Amino acid sequence: MFGKKTIEDVEVKGKKVLVRVDFNVPLANGEVTDDRRIRLALKTVNYLVENGARIILMSHLGRPKGKVVEELKMDPVARRLSELLGKPVKKLDDCVGEEVKGAVNEMKEGDVILLENLRFHPEEKANDDGFASQLASLGELYVNDAFSVSHRAHASVVGITKYLPAVAGFSLKEEVEHLSKVKESPEHPFVVILGGAKVSDKIGVIKGLEDKADRFLVGGGMAYTFLKAKGFEIGRSLCEEDKLELAAGIMNDISKRGKDFVLPVDVVVVKEFEDKGSKRVVDVDDIPSEYMGVDIGARSVGLFREKLEGAKTVLWNGPVGVFEIDEYAEGTKGVAEAIAGLQDCFSVAGGGDTAAAIKKFGLENGFSFISSGGGASLEFFGERELPGIAALLDRE
Repeated sequence: MFGKKTIEDVEVKGKKVLVRVDFNVPLANGEVTDDRRIRLALKTVNYLVENGARIILMSHLGRPKGKVVEELKMDPVARRLSELLGKPVKKLDDCVGEEVKGAVNEMKEGDVILLENLRFHPEEKANDDGFASQLASLGELYVNDAFSVSHRAHASVVGITKYLPAVAGFSLKEEVEHLSKVKESPEHPFVVILGGAKVSDKIGVIKGLEDKADRFLVGGGMAYTFLKAKGFEIGRSLCEEDKLELAAGIMNDISKRGKDFVLPVDVVVVKEFEDKGSKRVVDVDDIPSEYMGVDIGARSVGLFREKLEGAKTVLWNGPVGVFEIDEYAEGTKGVAEAIAGLQDCFSVAGGGDTAAAIKKFGLENGFSFISSGGGASLEFFGERELPGIAALLDRE
């Protein structure tokens, strides 16, 4: 049960509705190359159009660091959104100011406007109260439909809710409902697969789920910190030296709880990323000093597949190798195929890299849900409520 009000709980007809979306999409040559995040907002935008709202969309794009960056303007996003909606989307040259107010005041019911990149203003990330007030002055209702930024206490996510009634859009509601099912009432056996570069990024997930999960399978760059904490030599593989004690403590804690904590038994190593000819598969106790790990090996894939058998709930966050390079992608592909092949299993993938890997291997239909939130989904499984969700109106 989603405990926050949504756009279906409020009157939107005729109202100027400010919607925080996440249109932080990849661009190349002035065109959107992956429109998944734009598509996620369509249900909410179409609902507002059909119900006679005046829709003002706001998003960030890239990392302009508080300055106007020509390549990070929202024009390509507006063009793609217009194509998907089948109606014109007017893109403005700023997100605050008199010209923006004037354009908003001229809107008719069903019109859609896209504001310029929020992060061209440093006040956005600083959650500046004055900037939040300026944004709020454009509308009469605020809708958060950007789960992926809801862990950020930014002006367009949190600050704005001081000035306008704030409710959730359909995409945010769907994210929270699916992730809550994993967090609060997972069916067992429940397997958590963690990859990516850093142990520090995943501490919250491990701590938040160590009581609920039956086993943890760990790959990717973060696995080498755990392997070194166990006493293995890892060559030049990625390692967070300042997290070795923490890693040892995590493994000990999970072992005391009688849970499985599974690390790779073999890995793919190279001398340099570019030196694909040096690629070898070695056991984890035989990594040469001049080599670095870039993927898990076939035996590890088999072990992970075995540990996934019979799972009823799976959460996967983080690829287990450098999947962007085909020669180092087999481990991540094998894990993705193993999850996609499970029967009667509620499988959730989180994080942008994980979603990109699943798309690369054409396995989107093999997962129950693919989350749009990287950092947000990680923090969701931690102990605090995401500030962007906490700020929304509660159901009575």
